[in-house]
Amino acid sequence: MPPEAGAAAHFRALESLYAAAPINRLFHSHLQIVDSGVARIDFRIEDDHYHAGGAAHGTSYFKMLDDAAFYACNSLVTDRFLLTTAFNLLFTRPIKAGPVIAEGRWVSGQRRVFVGEARLIDADGEEAARGTGTFMRSSIPLAGLKGYAS
Repeated sequence: MPPEAGAAAHFRALESLYAAAPINRLFHSHLQIVDSGVARIDFRIEDDHYHAGGAAHGTSYFKMLDDAAFYACNSLVTDRFLLTTAFNLLFTRPIKAGPVIAEGRWVSGQRRVFVGEARLIDADGEEAARGTGTFMRSSIPLAGLKGYAS
């Protein structure tokens, strides 16, 4: 089978970059770039992600919302790594241990600043949180990052 080219190769390279990030050793997660401007992360909340009240700590919500929106936006940029400059989130229900989906999509911007949004869907199919972030082009070339492989 010939290697993928164009957008598909970029998407697979971003997925590889996600998998190579050391932080992702702390989460059972898998990124899929579905299309330009659309990302999905399947992950599991474990008991060790809980706060003292017995549900997932907000850090888990933020990480997955930020990652889904970030990768949706970075799917539109083939030369540079984006950086999160701001992120707002809304918690709508607690998440317990089990599978969760983070769905991210690009909203606007294509030059220097991008806006993306994401939502978390819990094991019951209910929205548990949503967030909106802004992402800026950095001076970091994607091709130079360990893990970004096409």
